[in-house]
Amino acid sequence: MKIVLVTGAGSGIGRATALRLAREGHHVVLGARREDRLTALAKEIHDAGGTADVRRLDVTDRADVTAFADAAVEAHGRIDVFVSNAGVMPLSRLDSLHIDEWDRMIDVNVRGLLHGIAAVLPHFRRHGGGHFVTIASTGAHEVVPTAAVYCGTKYAARAITEGLRLEADPRIRVTTICPGVTESELADTITDPGAQEAMRAYRAVTLPADAIAGAVSYAIGQPEGVDVNEIVVRPTTQR
Repeated sequence: MKIVLVTGAGSGIGRATALRLAREGHHVVLGARREDRLTALAKEIHDAGGTADVRRLDVTDRADVTAFADAAVEAHGRIDVFVSNAGVMPLSRLDSLHIDEWDRMIDVNVRGLLHGIAAVLPHFRRHGGGHFVTIASTGAHEVVPTAAVYCGTKYAARAITEGLRLEADPRIRVTTICPGVTESELADTITDPGAQEAMRAYRAVTLPADAIAGAVSYAIGQPEGVDVNEIVVRPTTQR
């Protein structure tokens, strides 16, 4: 059994990952802003015979993320896996000048990732190992109209995670998972009408969130000495 922390666990990929890993016998620590959703998810996990803890979490607050990690170590003695999943995607053209939304993407998608690394890495180093999993995007490999800032944050997430892999003790495993179009609430944050319309067509075919949870499960389930560095998962129709 591994102690697995999941950010953004209230919906989408984070929720699916928590459900799958709990079903596979791991203990999951659920973090997200919407505590009511986490409580409902934890009940679902417990009712199915799994185990889970709940903690309200804002990844943009460095102290909050540190407390999230420290509380898990205090309760369970260690962290084995940290899944940095929390993200937002309010797409728009740059000339729409939705600057507050740009800032929000940078705060959640980039600073939130860095806060997770800063909170967990000292515990991994003391414990002599661990596994850091970043949920990035196929937007870390390409840029499309309306997604310049979002893709920029995902390119950054991929680069930061690769830098962590190169710098970390080899006993610390590091994985970037890049989902294509996947069932989630990300598109619900789009306020720009043009981007909303484009996204409706783009998301006509989506992967179930559990497909990405399966990639997480595969990466963390490899034997010692095997480090799955990057997985790209997309619908067969996505080009």
